[in-house]
Amino acid sequence: MIVPMKKVCLIVQDKAQEEALTALREIGVVHLEKRDAVSAELSKALERKAKVENALNLLRPFKAPKKSAGSEGGERRTGPSGRRVADQADAGAQGPYSLDAIDAPARPDLAALIVDVGREIKALRDRQAFLVQEGARVRAWGEFDPRSVQALAEKGLPLFFYELTPADFAALPEDVQYIRMGEDKSRVYIVVFGGEIPGVSPFALPEKSPAGMRREQEEIQARIAELEGRLERFVDRRPHLIKEMAAVQRDIDFEAARGSLERIDDIPPQFACSYLMGYAPQEDVGALKRAAAEHGWAFWADDPGPDDPVPTKLKNNRLVSLLYPLTDFLEVVPGYNEVDITGWFLLFFCVFFGMIFGDAGYGLLLFVIALIGMLKTAKKGVPAGLKMLMLLSISNTVWGVLTCTWFGADAAALPQIFKDISLPLISGANPDGAYVSQNLQVFCFSLALLQLSIAHLKGIARNIKSLKVLGEVGSLAMLWGIYPLVLYLVVSSVRFPFLEGDSLNIVLGLVGGGFALGFIFANYEGSIGRSIMTSLKNIISVILGVTNVFSDIMSYIRLWAVGLAGASISATVNTMAGPLLGNFLVFLGIILLVFGHGLNIVLNVLSVLVHGVRLNTLEFSGHIGLTWSGTAYRPFAETARK
Repeated sequence: MIVPMKKVCLIVQDKAQEEALTALREIGVVHLEKRDAVSAELSKALERKAKVENALNLLRPFKAPKKSAGSEGGERRTGPSGRRVADQADAGAQGPYSLDAIDAPARPDLAALIVDVGREIKALRDRQAFLVQEGARVRAWGEFDPRSVQALAEKGLPLFFYELTPADFAALPEDVQYIRMGEDKSRVYIVVFGGEIPGVSPFALPEKSPAGMRREQEEIQARIAELEGRLERFVDRRPHLIKEMAAVQRDIDFEAARGSLERIDDIPPQFACSYLMGYAPQEDVGALKRAAAEHGWAFWADDPGPDDPVPTKLKNNRLVSLLYPLTDFLEVVPGYNEVDITGWFLLFFCVFFGMIFGDAGYGLLLFVIALIGMLKTAKKGVPAGLKMLMLLSISNTVWGVLTCTWFGADAAALPQIFKDISLPLISGANPDGAYVSQNLQVFCFSLALLQLSIAHLKGIARNIKSLKVLGEVGSLAMLWGIYPLVLYLVVSSVRFPFLEGDSLNIVLGLVGGGFALGFIFANYEGSIGRSIMTSLKNIISVILGVTNVFSDIMSYIRLWAVGLAGASISATVNTMAGPLLGNFLVFLGIILLVFGHGLNIVLNVLSVLVHGVRLNTLEFSGHIGLTWSGTAYRPFAETARK
């Protein structure tokens, strides 16, 4: 559910701003109205945050050493390229980047030290890339020293290098003196004495010889290795940087909150005050009011206006809250005046996940991964993402069991128990494949009918006190009228002869009557006449609404199609690996199986994010009137809460 919010205003004396903001952060319930805060302190904090982020990014490629029994810091460590870099035991060399310097009483800036090393590495890599490019550019000329060419020029014998096309070479004036150095399919390489060829630019000589460039590249690589060793020795200080990042973020939030204070004009300087606007959950206004009385703030709270940018705070039970990691990743939030569909989203997403993955073997594999992760994090608190993965793996396993799908294996070759526990109507063990495919399509369309009907039933509940409810009834009627049309046209006109006899009259009555109700009442805002006029102004959209219902139901066929594609990939991988498993190439077959099924799992994850999420955030949300235009509730607090 969406938690009711109040718009609040606090007035504090300017001399007590810092104290008031500190107390307000400790209370941690007010979502501030953001303004463009500008201050020297904020700029400094933002610069510091960027530096610490840069330092953390530079340390990310390095792995912290694993402590082994009997070792005292002499573990081998690897850098980004996998090579061995400096050992902790070798870190005795003193210098500005040594650990001793970090722990010295006059401690230098850790983030600055790391960033400086990273900056030098970047400059070296840029130089290295330039040398590689230069080496490729002059490779055709062979080994030569540009300094010798310059020395000859100083003695009055200038040399000019040219790369000419065969046509340009053939057209050279007869008085040009040159030495032909070589040629390839597209170029002729010559050295000209005395003067330049008129109208042709000479080849730009490099600053070093090819051998000199190779030596410099080797020196650069050695220097990069040394600097990566220095970076690697900082990896144990990553927790320190993470703590500093949290502290800097607190400073940024505090300065941003200070920037949200608006000065009240026409008040004597000794009584100067500022006000702060924001939003707080209705259930927390009492605590905020008590704090205002305790600290001497002026306090006001009221219902937010229709145009106020009210943040959305969701409050659901533990099961429904498992969806939050997904919605946070997608950054989708319902508007404050919209409806919360988190519970329905989670329910149907689990079904969609199971149908798209569609393999009991994959489901059990994901279940084991989730279980291992939950056991490892049990003491610290199991992340919601692992709990959600457990739920999704169960859905996947159940659907795979019902359809008799196990790692894409041929259902006929599976043990009899797998066939017995499957559902014959949709089981791959059913010899009538066409019948099973039709049943799966019917299930997809029925799932569409169910989910979209729920959307309109919720619309009916929201508008029960308004004539607009008849518009929702009309939309529901059109949905139920078009559903049999989809079955007749897409699945089978023989199995579903809805467009014959009395069935046709029912379908036409539902679609026609639903369209009429929607035309008259869908835009109702107190006047039937204005509602009809609005529909007339948008007559094309109103007419297209009928086809949109048809396309929305059809859109659910993607669950069957994508699931079928995944099953086909699994079967193909098994077919390719099968012949290899019965001979000396068994290891190659195992590698192919692991790679092929692993790739299929990754593709299925992408399919879930594209198709499973889409059906909830587009088709379902469109019918329920949800635009996901909300702003997440982010209170000014020590730790942001939702």
